[in-house]
Amino acid sequence: MKTLKYVLAVAAFVLVSGYTFGQASLGKGNKQVNAGVGLSGWGFPVYVGLDFGFNNDITIGGELSFATYREADRYSHTIIGISGNGNYHFNRILNIPPNFDFYAGLSLGFYIWSSPSDYPGDHTSSPGINGQVGGRYFLNKNLALNLEFRGGSAFPGGKFGVTYVF
Repeated sequence: MKTLKYVLAVAAFVLVSGYTFGQASLGKGNKQVNAGVGLSGWGFPVYVGLDFGFNNDITIGGELSFATYREADRYSHTIIGISGNGNYHFNRILNIPPNFDFYAGLSLGFYIWSSPSDYPGDHTSSPGINGQVGGRYFLNKNLALNLEFRGGSAFPGGKFGVTYVF
């Protein structure tokens, strides 16, 4: 029920704020901060990341993530992720309106697992790779909501959050 209230609050915010538009292209040399929550088979990771405009269509960046989850109501696990990403933004070539930003790319990272010493499974720290497809809706010139879907070996699933461009 909490999740439904949260989704409705965000939807109302988007509808109320939707009359203002920003520009989706980050642009060469500019930066943006992303933060939010994810959904994966290993809990609900929280994340924060920073992207740099490499050119008008490509961003590169990094991300830190943190998740905890319980398994079989007995074992508590913690996962810390450190990753780099590269994304291609399709706005210019597809002539997408400036209040939207659609992108796809790859992330490569290292994921540090912490499990109880008596855990019989095989959760060890390891590298991971993901492919991602995502988009942003700009509420104004600097603030956007983002949604991303991921597949791969590290936190496959999705994430939802905010982006601030500076």
